[in-house]
Amino acid sequence: MALDMRTLCERCEITTLPVDAAARICTYECTFCVPCGEAMDDICPNCGGELVPRPRRAVPNEEAAH
Repeated sequence: MALDMRTLCERCEITTLPVDAAARICTYECTFCVPCGEAMDDICPNCGGELVPRPRRAVPNEEAAH
């Protein structure tokens, strides 16, 4: 089962987070941009859990597909 790679920070709702961007997530996959995660001391405001770096997913190389 893959992580839900959310593309919007749940705190500022401004920062877009492509699948290859740095982000912070908790065990429930709440997702925040790095500045918001740091501002919250890496504690999820939804569940109180630890925010950790989200793994980055590789973006397919379109040139390789041709």
